[in-house]
Amino acid sequence: MVALALSNASKAGTAIFLGAAQFTVCLVLAEIMFPNYNVSTNYISDLGAFCPSVGPCIIEPSADIFNGSIILLGLLILLGAYYLRRAFRSTPTAIVVALAGVGAMGVGLFPETTGIWHSVFSLIVFLFAGLSAILTFRYQKRPMSYFSVVLGAMTLAALVLFIGGEYFGLGAGGMERMVVYPSLIWSLGFGGHMMSTDDPARPQPQAPSSSP
Repeated sequence: MVALALSNASKAGTAIFLGAAQFTVCLVLAEIMFPNYNVSTNYISDLGAFCPSVGPCIIEPSADIFNGSIILLGLLILLGAYYLRRAFRSTPTAIVVALAGVGAMGVGLFPETTGIWHSVFSLIVFLFAGLSAILTFRYQKRPMSYFSVVLGAMTLAALVLFIGGEYFGLGAGGMERMVVYPSLIWSLGFGGHMMSTDDPARPQPQAPSSSP
């Protein structure tokens, strides 16, 4: 039996792709299971715990799917960051990707019922997901490297609008999706790209030259 040896880059891509793919599917399932869910007026995190401005918080049937899925997403992104560090030896980039994973995990572990903690982790995942897409462009070949920068910039621009309350008719939930969707698209594209990428060759130490 021949062992399947994956490069560190391929392992990183596999982890990130699987995380984004399962979350995308589970997000749709959670929206279906949430009664009368509206993508324009409801926040994405309402799927984990719905806390309206007036009245008690409500835990809908979607909660277990959403919270479990986004925690798994965070774990797989952390695993991807570990292998990215091993593949490309870039600690700053790996830290940025890892912070996106920490933010995703935090959103699931600290739903809306936890108040400010949920907001903090939401900001972390939004911000560092966008930065991850931009910073990893140099690991990708054209045209994916261009798409990576564009998608990251779209996430960050939408985040600024979302924080500023500028929804342009999309509603709070709609603008939040303009933050999240580009990052998800990047995760799927980047993960697929990395799965077929070899680790860069390491420079070999030079043997000392002997003088005549």
